Amino acid sequence: MSGQENNLSIKTSGGQSDRQTVVVKLGTSVLTGGSKKLDRAHMVELVRQCAMLIREGHHVVIVTSGAIAAGREHLNHPQIANTIANKQMLAAVGQSRIIQAWESLFAIYGINIGQMLLTRADLDDRERYLNARDMLQALLDNNIVPVVNENDAVATAEIKVGDNDNLSALVAILAEADKLLLLTDQPGLFTADPRSNPDAELIHEVHTIDETLHKLAGGSVSGLGTGGMATKLQAADVARRSGIEVTIAAGSRPEVIQHVVEGKPAGTRFLPLESPLESRKRWILAGPPPAGNIIIDDGAAKAVVERHSSLLSKGITAVEGRFDRGAVARICNKDGKLLARGICRYSSKDLSAIAGRHSQDIQDILGYAHGAVAVHCDDLVVID
Repeated sequence: MSGQENNLSIKTSGGQSDRQTVVVKLGTSVLTGGSKKLDRAHMVELVRQCAMLIREGHHVVIVTSGAIAAGREHLNHPQIANTIANKQMLAAVGQSRIIQAWESLFAIYGINIGQMLLTRADLDDRERYLNARDMLQALLDNNIVPVVNENDAVATAEIKVGDNDNLSALVAILAEADKLLLLTDQPGLFTADPRSNPDAELIHEVHTIDETLHKLAGGSVSGLGTGGMATKLQAADVARRSGIEVTIAAGSRPEVIQHVVEGKPAGTRFLPLESPLESRKRWILAGPPPAGNIIIDDGAAKAVVERHSSLLSKGITAVEGRFDRGAVARICNKDGKLLARGICRYSSKDLSAIAGRHSQDIQDILGYAHGAVAVHCDDLVVID
């Protein structure tokens, strides 16, 4: 069947919703205003801006720093050694404090939040990655704001992302976000260090991240957080390669979140290399070799090819090969003709069990469900 995969083209459905998914990363310097405690007055202003976006139909994900700072504040700034164990202790104390602060502030606007604690291991393992993605999407689908932080209380050096800038880029990919906003104590990236060079100019738009740009990125100004401009540049590079527009801007700038979503000038904007959907579909087409085949009936073939619909379990007649959830599979008609490639929401064993059955029966058959579709249309490439 591999011979049918030469000279392939991609069909994508036209039109996009005006609704955007925005990941907002808030650094410790923004949350404390450079002080030794959380600046709740400024935090509520940031929440107000997020609430405005949500009312307009957008999805918002918060990646929050500040757990260690909140722990220090709650324990009245104890004089303790700067060890990993003590940092984890402060994070353990502060994690509940920071989440309580977000919960109470979003409640002012009648918005619920859901906490997600992640480590690198959650994102490197395919099954855990998919579970985290599904949980994140479930929160957004139910109008709940995900509040994400690294699980500093248990993370070791081997499984840490290391800073919330890079974590936010990974979360943006996980959320299939349109925009990533890195809010900091600086207006953006400058042509020189503005603290020592009065001629330094703000760089408004970046098309290419090269070695010159990396040299412009300095360290943390406040000393309160783990990330400086260098980690923000790393995060921007990761996110834009996945089709996500990134902006570095000052968290103190009035209406900064709204302005970024509206496309107004704010800080330094990094243009994406391609759309997230196109990026994912290119990966499906050119990435790992298909692990198996899904044979579908005529009705499902018409829906997938002509209407670019998701593939439902009802339309599956057979499954060939053994593969796990998240694998790429060929989708073929009853004559064996290759119609599409797609990322499977279920393993080959599960697909065989639910083949020909209605979506509402999946829970009863398997005892669990990863959604109503076998292959979502956003994870499917129709092959001409």
